[in-house]
Amino acid sequence: MTATEYLLIGHITRDLTPHGDEPGGTVTYSGRAVAALGSHTAVLTSYAPDFTGSQVLAGLHVHNVPAAATTTFENVYTPHGRVQTVHATAATLTPDHLPEAWGEPAIVHLAPVVHEVDARFIHHFPRSLLCLTPQGWLREWGEDGRVHPREWPEAQVILACADVVVLSQEDLPDIATLWRYWEWCKLLVLTGGAKGCLVLQGETAVRIPTITVPQVDPTGAGDIFATAYFIRYHQTGDAIEAAHFANFIAAHSVTQSGIDAVTEAVKQAAKQYEIKR
Repeated sequence: MTATEYLLIGHITRDLTPHGDEPGGTVTYSGRAVAALGSHTAVLTSYAPDFTGSQVLAGLHVHNVPAAATTTFENVYTPHGRVQTVHATAATLTPDHLPEAWGEPAIVHLAPVVHEVDARFIHHFPRSLLCLTPQGWLREWGEDGRVHPREWPEAQVILACADVVVLSQEDLPDIATLWRYWEWCKLLVLTGGAKGCLVLQGETAVRIPTITVPQVDPTGAGDIFATAYFIRYHQTGDAIEAAHFANFIAAHSVTQSGIDAVTEAVKQAAKQYEIKR
């Protein structure tokens, strides 16, 4: 792959943690994973001028749509589960924001974390492999910022246009939603962390187990899985081979903590995978 063949569209985020502010969002972990797998990526995103966390994307081709605020999340873990709050959002991203020089990349990854990705993007790249991680379209929040699952009214139209969709079990409110999405998608992959993934294509469902590793930090593993899957599927056209590869890469990513260490783990895992084949 060349440096501009993988286009990511979505917000980099400011994540409030007990240890301080950290950069996050799918574009952060996916963007760095693309680099670790042998290519840079183009990133269309939006953040405030004073957001220093954007330095995590250094070395990637980034086009920022300036905003008054950076999309900001806070996650609080309680005995009853995670409580997620949105404190601020950056600008909406539209096809008009795309630099002409980027052309039509081989892979386009729509990666909303709030509702920032304009749905018109699904018709903008007719010759690209159109890939989705639609978690941001599956959530809503009120005036207090508290995040809740929502019905996704545009789901059928958007999913039917995508070539590959990767979702986490946590993204889905119930099993009935999974069945509907499966019907609408050309290729749907449901991730389950240490349980591996489920590949749903046509009338076929195949469970692909992953390897057992000592987990240090699972942050970003789902994003890394998705990116590895999209790249391998583009290379091979094989939905099952792509799942084995993505499982292997994502598993190694959780053995480290911190974006730099995780990126290096992804790079080394890709080398190991090719050797063991």
